[in-house]
Amino acid sequence: MKRKLFPICYGTALVLFTTYISLDTFVLRRSYQTDTTQMNTAMFEVLETTQHVTEPQTTTELQTETEMQTETELQTETETAPQTETETQTEPETEAASAADGQAQITLTEYYEYNTRIYVADVVLPSAQYLKTAFAEDTYGRNITAKTSEIAAAHNAVFAINGDYYGAHEHGYVIRNGIMYRDVRGSNDVLCIFADGTMQVFSPDDYTAQELVDMGVWQAFSFGPGLLADGQITVTTDQEVSRAMASNPRTAIGQISANHFIFVVSDGRTQESAGLSLYELAEFMQGLGVTTAYNLDGGGSSAMYYNGQIVNKPTTNGEIRERGVSDIVYIG
Repeated sequence: MKRKLFPICYGTALVLFTTYISLDTFVLRRSYQTDTTQMNTAMFEVLETTQHVTEPQTTTELQTETEMQTETELQTETETAPQTETETQTEPETEAASAADGQAQITLTEYYEYNTRIYVADVVLPSAQYLKTAFAEDTYGRNITAKTSEIAAAHNAVFAINGDYYGAHEHGYVIRNGIMYRDVRGSNDVLCIFADGTMQVFSPDDYTAQELVDMGVWQAFSFGPGLLADGQITVTTDQEVSRAMASNPRTAIGQISANHFIFVVSDGRTQESAGLSLYELAEFMQGLGVTTAYNLDGGGSSAMYYNGQIVNKPTTNGEIRERGVSDIVYIG
Protein backbone atom coordinates (compact mmCIF):
# COMPACT_ATOMS: atom_id res chain seq x y z
CA MET A 1 0.00 0.00 0.00
CA LYS A 2 2.83 2.38 0.87
CA ARG A 3 4.47 1.59 -2.45
CA LYS A 4 1.33 2.73 -4.28
CA LEU A 5 0.77 5.79 -2.13
CA PHE A 6 4.00 7.56 -3.12
CA PRO A 7 3.46 7.45 -6.93
CA ILE A 8 -0.17 8.54 -6.44
CA CYS A 9 0.87 11.54 -4.33
CA TYR A 10 3.73 12.38 -6.67
CA GLY A 11 1.50 12.18 -9.73
CA THR A 12 -1.15 14.35 -8.12
CA ALA A 13 1.41 16.96 -7.10
CA LEU A 14 2.90 16.97 -10.60
CA VAL A 15 -0.52 17.50 -12.20
CA LEU A 16 -1.35 20.33 -9.79
CA PHE A 17 2.01 22.02 -10.40
CA THR A 18 1.68 21.71 -14.19
CA THR A 19 -1.86 23.10 -14.05
CA TYR A 20 -0.71 26.06 -11.95
CA ILE A 21 2.17 26.83 -14.32
CA SER A 22 -0.18 26.69 -17.31
CA LEU A 23 -2.73 28.95 -15.64
CA ASP A 24 -0.05 31.38 -14.48
CA THR A 25 1.45 31.54 -17.97
CA PHE A 26 -1.66 31.77 -20.10
CA VAL A 27 -4.70 32.61 -17.96
CA LEU A 28 -4.16 34.32 -14.61
CA ARG A 29 -4.20 38.11 -14.90
CA ARG A 30 -1.74 40.28 -13.02
CA SER A 31 -2.01 44.04 -13.06
CA TYR A 32 1.27 45.81 -12.33
CA GLN A 33 0.38 49.34 -13.40
CA THR A 34 -2.85 50.97 -14.53
CA ASP A 35 -3.50 54.20 -16.44
CA THR A 36 -0.49 53.73 -18.71
CA THR A 37 -1.42 56.58 -21.03
CA GLN A 38 1.38 58.90 -19.92
CA MET A 39 4.17 59.68 -22.38
CA ASN A 40 7.72 60.85 -21.89
CA THR A 41 7.70 63.62 -24.48
CA ALA A 42 10.66 65.37 -22.86
CA MET A 43 13.00 63.58 -25.26
CA PHE A 44 11.31 65.36 -28.16
CA GLU A 45 11.81 68.69 -26.45
CA VAL A 46 15.50 67.86 -26.21
CA LEU A 47 15.51 67.10 -29.94
CA GLU A 48 13.80 70.41 -30.67
CA THR A 49 16.46 72.24 -28.71
CA THR A 50 19.44 70.42 -30.18
CA GLN A 51 18.25 70.02 -33.77
CA HIS A 52 15.91 73.03 -34.05
CA VAL A 53 13.06 70.88 -35.28
CA THR A 54 9.47 72.07 -35.44
CA GLU A 55 7.08 70.63 -32.89
CA PRO A 56 4.45 68.44 -34.65
CA GLN A 57 0.77 69.17 -34.42
CA THR A 58 -1.17 67.59 -31.60
CA THR A 59 -2.54 64.14 -32.27
CA THR A 60 -6.13 65.37 -32.18
CA GLU A 61 -5.49 67.09 -35.51
CA LEU A 62 -4.84 63.78 -37.26
CA GLN A 63 -7.51 62.60 -39.64
CA THR A 64 -7.39 60.41 -42.71
CA GLU A 65 -7.96 61.58 -46.23
CA THR A 66 -10.98 59.31 -46.40
CA GLU A 67 -12.61 61.61 -43.84
CA MET A 68 -12.05 64.57 -46.14
CA GLN A 69 -13.01 62.90 -49.44
CA THR A 70 -16.08 61.01 -50.52
CA GLU A 71 -14.07 58.39 -52.39
CA THR A 72 -10.77 56.65 -51.71
CA GLU A 73 -8.10 57.15 -54.31
CA LEU A 74 -6.77 53.90 -55.72
CA GLN A 75 -3.63 53.49 -57.77
CA THR A 76 -1.41 50.64 -58.96
CA GLU A 77 2.30 50.31 -58.21
CA THR A 78 4.65 49.01 -60.87
CA GLU A 79 7.18 47.42 -58.53
CA THR A 80 6.52 44.36 -56.38
CA ALA A 81 8.55 42.45 -53.85
CA PRO A 82 10.79 39.51 -54.87
CA GLN A 83 9.06 36.25 -55.70
CA THR A 84 9.96 32.66 -56.46
CA GLU A 85 9.16 30.70 -59.60
CA THR A 86 6.23 28.93 -57.91
CA GLU A 87 4.57 32.11 -56.72
CA THR A 88 1.40 33.58 -58.13
CA GLN A 89 1.85 37.24 -59.00
CA THR A 90 -0.94 39.76 -58.83
CA GLU A 91 -0.79 43.50 -59.28
CA PRO A 92 -0.64 45.13 -55.85
CA GLU A 93 -3.57 47.32 -54.93
CA THR A 94 -2.73 50.61 -53.29
CA GLU A 95 -4.88 52.84 -51.13
CA ALA A 96 -3.46 56.27 -50.30
CA ALA A 97 -4.41 58.22 -47.22
CA SER A 98 -2.99 61.40 -45.75
CA ALA A 99 -3.36 63.20 -42.48
CA ALA A 100 -4.57 66.77 -42.39
CA ASP A 101 -2.21 69.44 -43.68
CA GLY A 102 0.25 66.84 -44.92
CA GLN A 103 1.48 66.05 -41.40
CA ALA A 104 1.52 62.28 -41.97
CA GLN A 105 1.08 59.99 -44.95
CA ILE A 106 -0.14 56.39 -44.86
CA THR A 107 -0.21 54.29 -48.03
CA LEU A 108 -1.68 50.79 -47.92
CA THR A 109 -0.71 48.20 -50.51
CA GLU A 110 -1.89 44.61 -50.81
CA TYR A 111 0.37 41.96 -52.40
CA TYR A 112 0.05 38.29 -53.20
CA GLU A 113 3.52 36.76 -52.97
CA TYR A 114 4.86 33.44 -51.71
CA ASN A 115 1.30 32.07 -52.08
CA THR A 116 0.31 34.47 -49.32
CA ARG A 117 -1.75 37.65 -49.01
CA ILE A 118 0.53 40.39 -47.64
CA TYR A 119 -0.54 43.85 -46.45
CA VAL A 120 1.93 46.74 -46.40
CA ALA A 121 1.55 50.18 -44.85
CA ASP A 122 4.09 52.76 -45.98
CA VAL A 123 4.05 55.47 -43.31
CA VAL A 124 5.89 58.79 -43.42
CA LEU A 125 5.76 60.85 -40.23
CA PRO A 126 6.97 64.36 -39.38
CA SER A 127 8.08 63.05 -35.98
CA ALA A 128 8.40 59.71 -34.21
CA GLN A 129 6.06 61.17 -31.61
CA TYR A 130 3.21 60.07 -33.89
CA LEU A 131 4.37 56.44 -33.62
CA LYS A 132 2.76 55.38 -30.36
CA THR A 133 1.99 52.24 -28.41
CA ALA A 134 -0.83 51.21 -26.10
CA PHE A 135 -1.54 48.38 -23.67
CA ALA A 136 -4.76 46.41 -23.49
CA GLU A 137 -7.09 48.12 -21.00
CA ASP A 138 -4.36 50.77 -20.57
CA THR A 139 -2.83 48.39 -18.05
CA TYR A 140 0.69 46.99 -17.87
CA GLY A 141 0.56 43.43 -16.57
CA ARG A 142 0.41 39.72 -17.28
CA ASN A 143 -2.25 38.08 -19.48
CA ILE A 144 -4.25 41.30 -19.85
CA THR A 145 -5.49 41.27 -23.43
CA ALA A 146 -7.87 42.88 -25.90
CA LYS A 147 -8.27 42.74 -29.66
CA THR A 148 -6.04 45.00 -31.75
CA SER A 149 -9.11 46.74 -33.16
CA GLU A 150 -10.50 47.39 -29.67
CA ILE A 151 -7.27 48.91 -28.35
CA ALA A 152 -6.88 50.97 -31.53
CA ALA A 153 -10.44 52.31 -31.36
CA ALA A 154 -10.01 53.21 -27.69
CA HIS A 155 -7.01 55.39 -28.64
CA ASN A 156 -8.53 56.96 -31.77
CA ALA A 157 -5.85 55.34 -33.89
CA VAL A 158 -5.77 55.98 -37.61
CA PHE A 159 -3.65 52.89 -38.17
CA ALA A 160 -2.41 50.08 -35.91
CA ILE A 161 -0.75 46.67 -35.81
CA ASN A 162 -0.33 44.20 -32.97
CA GLY A 163 2.81 44.54 -30.83
CA ASP A 164 5.16 42.00 -29.25
CA TYR A 165 2.71 40.43 -26.76
CA TYR A 166 4.95 41.38 -23.86
CA GLY A 167 2.33 40.12 -21.39
CA ALA A 168 3.00 36.46 -22.17
CA HIS A 169 6.51 36.71 -20.72
CA GLU A 170 8.28 37.94 -17.62
CA HIS A 171 11.52 38.75 -19.43
CA GLY A 172 12.48 41.20 -22.17
CA TYR A 173 12.68 44.98 -22.09
CA VAL A 174 9.43 46.92 -22.29
CA ILE A 175 9.79 50.63 -23.14
CA ARG A 176 6.66 52.32 -24.43
CA ASN A 177 6.14 55.97 -25.28
CA GLY A 178 9.47 56.79 -23.64
CA ILE A 179 8.62 55.09 -20.33
CA MET A 180 10.37 51.99 -19.01
CA TYR A 181 8.02 49.31 -17.70
CA ARG A 182 10.37 46.33 -17.56
CA ASP A 183 14.15 46.24 -17.18
CA VAL A 184 14.50 42.46 -17.09
CA ARG A 185 16.94 41.25 -19.71
CA GLY A 186 15.61 38.53 -22.01
CA SER A 187 17.23 36.41 -24.71
CA ASN A 188 15.56 37.96 -27.78
CA ASP A 189 16.76 40.78 -30.02
CA VAL A 190 15.56 44.19 -28.88
CA LEU A 191 14.09 46.65 -31.38
CA CYS A 192 14.63 50.29 -30.44
CA ILE A 193 12.84 53.19 -32.10
CA PHE A 194 14.53 56.44 -31.13
CA ALA A 195 12.93 59.85 -30.69
CA ASP A 196 14.79 61.04 -33.80
CA GLY A 197 12.81 58.54 -35.89
CA THR A 198 15.57 55.99 -36.44
CA MET A 199 15.45 52.26 -35.72
CA GLN A 200 18.11 49.87 -34.49
CA VAL A 201 18.18 46.26 -33.29
CA PHE A 202 20.37 45.44 -30.30
CA SER A 203 21.36 42.38 -28.34
CA PRO A 204 19.81 42.49 -24.84
CA ASP A 205 23.36 42.24 -23.53
CA ASP A 206 24.32 45.59 -25.07
CA TYR A 207 22.38 47.92 -22.77
CA THR A 208 19.97 47.98 -19.84
CA ALA A 209 16.49 49.32 -20.43
CA GLN A 210 17.29 52.44 -18.42
CA GLU A 211 20.36 53.08 -20.55
CA LEU A 212 18.20 52.81 -23.66
CA VAL A 213 15.74 55.38 -22.29
CA ASP A 214 18.66 57.66 -21.45
CA MET A 215 19.83 57.26 -25.07
CA GLY A 216 16.46 58.56 -26.32
CA VAL A 217 14.63 55.30 -27.05
CA TRP A 218 10.93 56.07 -27.55
CA GLN A 219 9.74 52.47 -28.10
CA ALA A 220 11.45 49.12 -27.43
CA PHE A 221 10.16 45.62 -28.20
CA SER A 222 11.47 42.20 -27.20
CA PHE A 223 10.24 39.55 -29.63
CA GLY A 224 12.33 39.33 -32.77
CA PRO A 225 14.41 38.32 -34.37
CA GLY A 226 15.81 41.20 -36.34
CA LEU A 227 15.21 40.60 -40.06
CA LEU A 228 17.33 43.22 -41.83
CA ALA A 229 20.29 45.40 -40.86
CA ASP A 230 21.83 47.91 -43.27
CA GLY A 231 19.62 46.41 -45.97
CA GLN A 232 21.02 42.90 -45.53
CA ILE A 233 19.03 39.86 -44.40
CA THR A 234 20.05 38.77 -40.90
CA VAL A 235 18.05 35.52 -40.61
CA THR A 236 18.78 32.16 -42.22
CA THR A 237 16.47 30.18 -44.47
CA ASP A 238 15.71 27.70 -41.70
CA GLN A 239 15.53 30.11 -38.74
CA GLU A 240 12.27 30.28 -36.81
CA VAL A 241 10.69 31.75 -33.71
CA SER A 242 10.46 29.29 -30.82
CA ARG A 243 7.34 27.08 -31.00
CA ALA A 244 6.29 28.60 -34.35
CA MET A 245 5.65 26.79 -37.61
CA ALA A 246 7.84 27.40 -40.66
CA SER A 247 5.07 29.35 -42.41
CA ASN A 248 2.94 31.69 -40.35
CA PRO A 249 0.86 34.82 -40.35
CA ARG A 250 3.44 37.53 -39.66
CA THR A 251 3.73 41.05 -38.32
CA ALA A 252 6.86 43.13 -38.83
CA ILE A 253 8.03 46.72 -38.69
CA GLY A 254 10.77 48.16 -40.87
CA GLN A 255 12.34 51.44 -41.85
CA ILE A 256 13.56 53.01 -45.07
CA SER A 257 14.87 56.22 -43.49
CA ALA A 258 14.26 58.32 -40.38
CA ASN A 259 10.50 58.61 -39.74
CA HIS A 260 9.75 56.54 -42.86
CA PHE A 261 8.34 53.24 -41.62
CA ILE A 262 7.08 50.10 -43.33
CA PHE A 263 4.55 47.90 -41.51
CA VAL A 264 3.92 44.40 -42.87
CA VAL A 265 1.21 41.92 -41.89
CA SER A 266 0.62 38.67 -43.74
CA ASP A 267 -2.19 36.16 -43.70
CA GLY A 268 -1.53 32.46 -43.20
CA ARG A 269 -2.94 29.10 -42.11
CA THR A 270 -5.74 29.39 -44.69
CA GLN A 271 -6.40 27.79 -48.09
CA GLU A 272 -5.74 31.15 -49.75
CA SER A 273 -2.58 32.04 -47.81
CA ALA A 274 0.14 29.63 -46.75
CA GLY A 275 1.98 32.14 -44.57
CA LEU A 276 5.60 33.31 -44.58
CA SER A 277 8.84 31.99 -43.17
CA LEU A 278 11.09 34.50 -41.43
CA TYR A 279 13.46 34.47 -44.40
CA GLU A 280 10.61 35.09 -46.86
CA LEU A 281 9.41 37.97 -44.69
CA ALA A 282 12.91 39.46 -44.64
CA GLU A 283 13.33 38.97 -48.38
CA PHE A 284 9.98 40.60 -49.08
CA MET A 285 10.80 43.65 -46.96
CA GLN A 286 14.25 43.92 -48.51
CA GLY A 287 12.50 44.16 -51.89
CA LEU A 288 10.52 47.15 -50.59
CA GLY A 289 13.76 49.04 -49.89
CA VAL A 290 13.68 48.49 -46.14
CA THR A 291 17.07 48.86 -44.42
CA THR A 292 16.17 47.76 -40.87
CA ALA A 293 13.39 45.29 -40.08
CA TYR A 294 12.16 43.40 -37.04
CA ASN A 295 9.70 40.56 -36.48
CA LEU A 296 6.88 41.15 -33.99
CA ASP A 297 4.40 38.62 -32.61
CA GLY A 298 2.72 36.66 -35.40
CA GLY A 299 0.38 33.72 -35.78
CA GLY A 300 -3.07 34.43 -34.40
CA SER A 301 -1.89 37.79 -33.07
CA SER A 302 -1.15 39.26 -36.52
CA ALA A 303 -3.57 42.08 -37.24
CA MET A 304 -3.54 45.32 -39.23
CA TYR A 305 -6.13 47.99 -38.45
CA TYR A 306 -6.92 50.99 -40.64
CA ASN A 307 -9.76 53.47 -40.78
CA GLY A 308 -11.90 51.65 -38.23
CA GLN A 309 -11.54 48.06 -39.39
CA ILE A 310 -9.15 45.11 -39.61
CA VAL A 311 -7.50 44.92 -43.04
CA ASN A 312 -6.11 41.37 -43.01
CA LYS A 313 -7.66 38.00 -42.14
CA PRO A 314 -6.40 37.04 -38.67
CA THR A 315 -6.76 33.38 -37.75
CA THR A 316 -7.63 32.03 -34.32
CA ASN A 317 -8.19 28.31 -33.73
CA GLY A 318 -8.84 27.77 -37.41
CA GLU A 319 -11.35 30.62 -37.70
CA ILE A 320 -10.99 34.03 -39.35
CA ARG A 321 -11.23 36.27 -36.30
CA GLU A 322 -9.06 38.42 -34.04
CA ARG A 323 -7.58 37.17 -30.84
CA GLY A 324 -6.65 39.24 -27.81
CA VAL A 325 -3.13 40.70 -27.53
CA SER A 326 -1.25 42.61 -24.85
CA ASP A 327 -0.36 45.70 -26.88
CA ILE A 328 -0.44 47.53 -30.17
CA VAL A 329 1.69 49.94 -32.22
CA TYR A 330 -0.38 52.75 -33.70
CA ILE A 331 -0.41 56.04 -35.55
CA GLY A 332 -2.52 58.72 -33.99
